[in-house]
Amino acid sequence: MAHLFSRRRSVRAYLLAWIISPIALFIIIDSFSLYRNTLESVNTAYDRMLIASVHSIGDLLRIENGELKASLPYAALEIYEADYSSRMIYRINDLEGKFFDGDADLPSYKGKADKEAIYPALAHIYEDNYNGVPVRVAALFQPVVTNDPRGAALVQVAETMENRSALARKIFWETLIRQAALLVVIVSVTLYVVRRALQPVDALRRQLDERPADDLSPVAPPMAPRELQPFINALNQLMARLRRLLDHQQRFVANASHQLRTPLAVLKTQLQSGLRGDAPAQEILQEMSGTVERATNLANQLLSLAKVEQIRGRGAQEVCDLGMLARETAVDLSPLIAEKDLDFELEAEKILVMGHPWMIGELISNLLHNAIRHTSVRGRLGIRISARDELAELLIWDSGEGIDAPAMENVFKAFSSNGSSSGGLGLTICGEIVDSMQATISLRNRMGDAGRVEGLDALVHFRAVTG
Repeated sequence: MAHLFSRRRSVRAYLLAWIISPIALFIIIDSFSLYRNTLESVNTAYDRMLIASVHSIGDLLRIENGELKASLPYAALEIYEADYSSRMIYRINDLEGKFFDGDADLPSYKGKADKEAIYPALAHIYEDNYNGVPVRVAALFQPVVTNDPRGAALVQVAETMENRSALARKIFWETLIRQAALLVVIVSVTLYVVRRALQPVDALRRQLDERPADDLSPVAPPMAPRELQPFINALNQLMARLRRLLDHQQRFVANASHQLRTPLAVLKTQLQSGLRGDAPAQEILQEMSGTVERATNLANQLLSLAKVEQIRGRGAQEVCDLGMLARETAVDLSPLIAEKDLDFELEAEKILVMGHPWMIGELISNLLHNAIRHTSVRGRLGIRISARDELAELLIWDSGEGIDAPAMENVFKAFSSNGSSSGGLGLTICGEIVDSMQATISLRNRMGDAGRVEGLDALVHFRAVTG
């Protein structure tokens, strides 16, 4: 299910999620981190005021007549009384650790003075509760100078934390509002940028939607970005393959409907002639046999042409032994060679090429069949396979009359052979096969010493498999 969802998800939603989500998560984490840092900074600032106050009170302590005295002016606490949302409480313990002055409800500091410290009069900051209210407390062991030092008095100054928390919350909410505004700006800009970035995709979709069903011309959307070009190229290649497949299908239907109609009509005419008794039955049957054979050969060639295109569409190739395929094809056509009493030569060494075995066999069969048909009785023909400059060379030669120069240009077109229209599809199939295998084929008349045509050479070059 997750895989199915991943295939159907929107690119726009995917981009927005992976762009905005990390930013939003970072803003949330950063806001809470900022709140903690702000609270620490507020505590530091207010703690300095606590320390100043506790030192101010400690400086006012003295010993008179052996007793601890303190004269605390209102100015020492005035700065805290200006804001009624925050209260300041103090407590003083005498030299024996007993309550001396201030607010007895403030819990006494439990720590001990460090008598070995170089400067023991250092304030200690901690948090405590005063009547159920959290407070921040500064505690100071204040040495009292006398002729007979007896110790240090404990001075504590506490402040409720309303001001600190309120200030931290205020900074937090102000920051959070600014961060939210920033997130809104980022989302808006991202939406705009993603929409603009996907406009070429939408334009391509509209262009394809508006196309007629039979329009397989290349796609060329305006202002397509560089990242979209590989997709457009792949789409155009697919269009080209579909156009070639449809063209082949249309040609197949046209050739089949045109060429099969003629032998069927002839066959029907011959059958009607036989029924009327216009000619002896044996003669009619022989004519009908020839017509059926031509129609069968034509149907086989049409099916072979269709199979070539089908195999080409699959694109699967394998290593083939060209010499072995040539020998197998020669054995299959040996009855035709023996029927015309031909002098046949075969030079087929083992050479490997990339292709499809059926296609290569069909290529050799059509060329050899064509050579047999155009070679006179007791003539000569042969097959020679060799390798040259990393190329495999297939040569099928005969001792026929060759091909006229004007007809050479159209020899690979359908139903063209030696300039006539009776050649069928043999060479057309050969042309399609070599084109699908990135091979080359050429026909040339073989000239004798007297400048007379001695036969025809069909030469095919494949790329040999080495190593």
